[in-house]
Amino acid sequence: MLSISRFDTEVDQMVAHTCELAKLESPSTDKSAADLCAERLVADLQTLNPARIQVDPQSDRGNNIVAYWPDSAGNEAGGIVLMCHYDTVHQIGMLEINPLRVEGEKLYGPGVWDMKASIVQVLTALRVLKAEGQWPDVPITFLITSDEEINSAGSLHLIESLGQTAGLVLCMEPALDNGDVKVWRKGVGQFTITTRGVATHSGSHHERGVNAIAEMAHHITFIESLTDYDKGTTLSVNMISAGTAVNTMPDECTVQVDLRVMDAAEGQRVVSLIHGLQPKHPGASIEVVGDVQRPPMPYTDPIAKAYAHVRAVSEALGSPVGSGGTGGGSDANFVAPLGTPVVCGLGPLGAAAHTPFEYVDVSTLANKTALLAGIISEWDPASF
Repeated sequence: MLSISRFDTEVDQMVAHTCELAKLESPSTDKSAADLCAERLVADLQTLNPARIQVDPQSDRGNNIVAYWPDSAGNEAGGIVLMCHYDTVHQIGMLEINPLRVEGEKLYGPGVWDMKASIVQVLTALRVLKAEGQWPDVPITFLITSDEEINSAGSLHLIESLGQTAGLVLCMEPALDNGDVKVWRKGVGQFTITTRGVATHSGSHHERGVNAIAEMAHHITFIESLTDYDKGTTLSVNMISAGTAVNTMPDECTVQVDLRVMDAAEGQRVVSLIHGLQPKHPGASIEVVGDVQRPPMPYTDPIAKAYAHVRAVSEALGSPVGSGGTGGGSDANFVAPLGTPVVCGLGPLGAAAHTPFEYVDVSTLANKTALLAGIISEWDPASF
């Protein structure tokens, strides 16, 4: 197994490479910009001589990329699948607000932590494993998607098909704040709820109106009351839109609702309650659109096996890694229900993802890349 010190010599190059990718701003919703980043990633992958690079074209978002390194028997399935995404929440121009720079151990820039440094981490680990003759005889697949930040609709077919046949899936999202990996994640749901009433002048004909905001208020109170911290269930009404003038009773009100749940059954229970909402006022109506977009990733036996392998490698490196979870979702949520061993949060440390202050902790790059390389080189399919 390669030591952490072996990767200390790679850090400067990793920082430079991360900066090059971050300069290629790649918002999830800007296809032309995202595709430029994807083209660079294909070029980076070609230097590692994969047997096959698949570019999965998308019409309204960046193209997805899959690189395959089969085992000595030519098998592509049954091995290790590495998952990253190159899209970011940052719009074009964020580089001017949060320019690329290193201050102490912090590399600042849009998307550097979530998750372009993780892409560089994978590319570096694979390159060094080849150079040091420690590439394992197992199939290795590297999936880089373009729409993780907008619910992965255009990449879900690849996530599920590759995850279904994998022996181990490693999701390269950032580590927890203390460096631990993520072995559970909550499921994520989103809903758009609209109440409709009757508009009227609020002074001269108040009695003729049906206030859509007043109708919505009943449902907001109910939705918020569904939060149950003991179960790990949270609901938040986070956006609201209504009204045209202060003296006009609104005939429409729309809210956006966020749902987080620990298990699938609880998710379906809450979804049924939300879709079962009925108007309180006889002249009002209500429309509900939405569901659970990312299923929960509970701590299962397959995930426990994946974490045991991660833990063993980290201990052998002299830097034990713990485990935990988060209310946020990732593409690992789609793999967990398949029963495939998966662990998430193998990326570096950092902070302020999705903000103008995002940075990655450069001091953790060598450690986390050595861990990833060890997970790959020391994996024994027979033990899973």
